[in-house]
Amino acid sequence: MDKKKKETIEKLKGKGKGFFGEFKDFVLRGNVMDMAIGVIIGGAFQGIVTALTTDFINPLINGIGGAKVAGTFKIYGGQVIKYGDFITAVINFLIMALVLFILLKIANGIANAGKKKKTEETPAVVKSDETILLEEIRDLLKKKK
Repeated sequence: MDKKKKETIEKLKGKGKGFFGEFKDFVLRGNVMDMAIGVIIGGAFQGIVTALTTDFINPLINGIGGAKVAGTFKIYGGQVIKYGDFITAVINFLIMALVLFILLKIANGIANAGKKKKTEETPAVVKSDETILLEEIRDLLKKKK
């Protein structure tokens, strides 16, 4: 090999891991794996919330209020607006948001359980030399009167 090729190879040896090496590092980073697990668990939990809404909450709404949650509204051209499905999706969202809020409150409580609460102390006021001198002058003037 000629000298230029050897120099080029030496320069390239120090260059990163390549695309697949960087991708592997990205995927195996802890936060990406945690996020993937969270998405999978969230998808499974969504099925539970949907079943709760359609099989429990919607029949209660139908029985109490007499309103049919699975209702539709016909518009022109034979098209249908499924407002019941929208209401069900809103209920699902609210339940999911409430459960996530409660889980975060619990997780934050557990994370902060070991930490002592810092008492808010008022920081000591540091007076400048000029302020101290002016206060002394004021006190002397008060004594003269």
